[in-house]
Amino acid sequence: MVTLDSSGVIAYLDKLDTFHTDAIAVLDADLGPFIVPTGILGEVCYLIEKTMPPRVLIAFLADLRDGAYEMDCGSSDMSRVLQLTKRYEDMSLGYVDAAVIACAERRGGRVLTFDHRHFGAVAREGTIQIVP
Repeated sequence: MVTLDSSGVIAYLDKLDTFHTDAIAVLDADLGPFIVPTGILGEVCYLIEKTMPPRVLIAFLADLRDGAYEMDCGSSDMSRVLQLTKRYEDMSLGYVDAAVIACAERRGGRVLTFDHRHFGAVAREGTIQIVP
């Protein structure tokens, strides 16, 4: 089970992304299910719309509809999101990253992200593991 951060989703979808090959390797390694916290959807869709052809957004939304990813609303995670946001306010850990971390902690701890600045700090505390 792997929780996906926005950077992981974008790297997977964007063939020009520096980390595309790494993201493909993780998602093709059958480490699923792959969890998409609903808190990242606005950010992911915005980035797709701004940087990729419309067909990519349509395919991503169809995959969400068809169950290629498991969506997790994480309303029970809000206390942890607030705690993380306060704990890491000096490095501006925002809502989206905190929501991914809280979801991952609850869902096995594995996160596909290429944001090592924010996620690396939390991973050093041992509550999540960054894949690959």
